[in-house]
Amino acid sequence: MTQDISTSVLHHLRINGETGHIIVIDPDDQTPEIAAKRAIACIIAGTRAILVGGSTAIDGTPVHDTVVAIKEAIELCRWNASQDSDSDEEMWNIPVILFPAGARALSPAADAITYMSLMNSRNLQFVMGEQVIGAPIVEKMGIEAIPMGYIVFAPGGKVGAVGEANLIESDDIEGAVAYALAAKMLGFKMVYLEAGSGVDRPVNSTIIRAVREAIPELILIVGGGMRTGELAQASARAGADWIVTGNLTEEYDDASELENVMRKYIQTLRE
Repeated sequence: MTQDISTSVLHHLRINGETGHIIVIDPDDQTPEIAAKRAIACIIAGTRAILVGGSTAIDGTPVHDTVVAIKEAIELCRWNASQDSDSDEEMWNIPVILFPAGARALSPAADAITYMSLMNSRNLQFVMGEQVIGAPIVEKMGIEAIPMGYIVFAPGGKVGAVGEANLIESDDIEGAVAYALAAKMLGFKMVYLEAGSGVDRPVNSTIIRAVREAIPELILIVGGGMRTGELAQASARAGADWIVTGNLTEEYDDASELENVMRKYIQTLRE
């Protein structure tokens, strides 16, 4: 890694202490320059990790260009902070992590990759096919691979459709727990409960709590439908280690406005 993330990105994700906030940047929805501005605004507001990818971003070129732009912007902010004794240089110790839709949506400039299996997909290509194709590439790039079970819940949104997921319903606690336990037994380090980007409701807090109790030793990430800080707060109180937002950040082109919105969001999340 080019960035000074202590020991590893996995370690960074484990030692957060309180529920943290992650933004996901979709390279198909914005230029690298805009992505970098949004990332910096969110970091200032309190975001502690950045995912780059999306449900349709399968071409490596925009992914790589976006990762590079974000990394360069972070490094510039870190350097500026190092020249000011009143600034917190540590706040710029933020990992940029690949969140790929396929084996070619990669970048050697990233700090790590969520090496994930869409566990409830009907299409084996998303369960293990893309992972096999991408493994030699990731190994050659030398970036940290973090094994992750990715589980999609109703309503599912675009990722549910593209990923051909057998969606888990909001009242299927037993099914959700079974998938989470399978992720644990397969050796995954993280589990991501996904309701779908831009959907009207997030994963049920009762399911989050049940999954948390079933896999206390794994990092639990929750995303999709997190339109307000109050919804994020409910998921945090249910046991989520990290809350992910994506579409919300894309609604703001002005960096100062986005910073203010996300600061309030993250403050509410942590209350």
